[in-house]
Formats: sequence, C-alpha cells, structure tokens
Amino acid sequence: LASPPLTGMRQASLLLLISCIIKTSICRPAAAAAFSIVPKSLTHLVPGKYETLTMSSSSATDNNVPSRKDLIRKLLKGIETGDPDSAAVVNEAKYIQHNPQTKEGGEGLAALFARISKSNPHVNVVRAFEDGDFVFGHTEYDFATRRIGFEIFRFEGNQAVEHWDNIQPRMGPNESGHSMVDGPIESSDLELTETNRALVKDFIDQVYLQRKVEKLDQYVAADDFINHSPSVEDGIEALRKYLGGSIEYKTNHRVLAEGNFALTVNEGYRDGVHTSFFDMFRVAGGKIVEHWDTVEAVPLKSEWKNQNGKFSNL
Repeated sequence: LASPPLTGMRQASLLLLISCIIKTSICRPAAAAAFSIVPKSLTHLVPGKYETLTMSSSSATDNNVPSRKDLIRKLLKGIETGDPDSAAVVNEAKYIQHNPQTKEGGEGLAALFARISKSNPHVNVVRAFEDGDFVFGHTEYDFATRRIGFEIFRFEGNQAVEHWDNIQPRMGPNESGHSMVDGPIESSDLELTETNRALVKDFIDQVYLQRKVEKLDQYVAADDFINHSPSVEDGIEALRKYLGGSIEYKTNHRVLAEGNFALTVNEGYRDGVHTSFFDMFRVAGGKIVEHWDTVEAVPLKSEWKNQNGKFSNL
C-alpha cells in the first residue's frame, strides 16, 4: 500500500525521531512527541517501542558509536574515575538491581561514583561479551579488599535496565599457577555461538545438575583442560574430584554466550550453604578447554536490601 505524502512538518518530525533513536536515549522525550505526528502508515518502522530501531553493536561500532560492551566498560570504570558521564548508560528510572546486598533508590549513580572514586578504588574489566540484549563481563575490583566478579546487564535500546552479579574475594593462584582472570580475553568463532551454548548448557545439565561425572570426557578436553578456579588445578581428574565433593548444583538459570565463551548462572549449595555459582567456559574444537568461576553465598532473605531476588528474570 502506498503511504500518503509527508508534509514538511511530518518529514521534520520523522527525521527527529530517527535521529534521536540512533544517537542517544537522552532525546526520547522529543522523539516521543515527534512520533505522535508521524503518519500511521509509517509506524511499521517502529515496531513496538521505538528503542527497537537502535543500531546493533556491530553497526554502532562501524559508525564510531560506542557499543554496549564499551558503555558497560565505561560504566564500571566510572567507579574508579568518578566520571559522571559513565552512568548515562543506566536508565535509573527503570533499573532493577538483583544484588541482594545493594539498596535501590536514594543516591544517583553519578553522585555515588564521584563519592566512591575519592577512596582510590581500582576497577579492571578483563573481558566483556554480548548476547542479544545482555552484556556480561569478568571484572577485577580493588577497594578495601581485592575481589573478582561477573557482571550481567540487560539492555533496552541503548540503556541498561537490569543487573545481576556474583562477586567473591580474590584467591590464588591455584596449584597450576593460574589466577582467577588470566587467559584469553577476546571471543572467536562467533558463527558457533549457538553450538557452543548448547554444548555448555548440556554439560551443566548432565554433569553438574544430574551429577553424571562419568560423562566428563564427553564434554571436556581430557589433555588440555585449564582451570582458573582457585581451589582446583588443571586437568579433567582434578575437576572430577572437585565435582565429587561438597558442592551441589540445583538449578541452571541462564547460559549466556558469545562465540567460544559461555557464562552459566547456577544456584545450589556448598557445604550446606545456599550458594550462587557463576561458571564461564571457553570452547575449542567441540570441547570445553578452559574454566573460570566465582562462588558466592546467597544472603538470607531477611538480610536482603532489595526484594528483586538474586536470580529473578534470568
């Protein structure tokens, strides 16, 4: 069907709408006003929310616009630098915090980062990956104590609206000499993302949840397996022994993947304590060849500072 001709006002409004969507979410109020006078025959350009027209991370990079991964790196680095612009990626009006030890509301992120930065913290985002609307990162923190974390952010358009994490004290190196964060940092084999996700998901289900440790060789490279877990050395036999110990995985909540890296979010028990296990794997040649993790006790619900749940919405 032919669209009716655009008046000068409607042309200007449509251009404003598209420009605001592509450039930044700051323009959303103006874009919403413009959208109200765009001809209905053209609203198929904006299916659902107009944020869906936002460029993908790959095209954003091509046009020198920061990718979502870049924005999250800047956000987390803002804890160290105090840069108020770093917090612009977060839609604080919609932001859902799943760290049960973090209170929602109150002080804005920009003010919070400015205050924290005065204590000379150090933040290093070692790895960052993207999976659909999710960005997940592997981080080092040095505040009063040194810690290692996995951070997950969910995006709507160009802004982060939800956050999960799993952070533990930095330990190690392990008996094989590996730290909790060393090893390859860039993803590859992007065309195998879904294949590798399926492999890791099946591995967690069969070996960790169903405890079929005899299937380890089916998933893990027997001769080349590298482990960064601070209490487990390299090799499949060390992993087999660890899985036969006092850990118990009950639920896998999500598997996020980019190329040859996959992060799994799991819930269970260690030594009888309710625990969150975030395990990241690197895949090569159809087998798991490397592993990183963080392990964190889940606070009692009576101690939560928000009611969003550690694993909700994953």
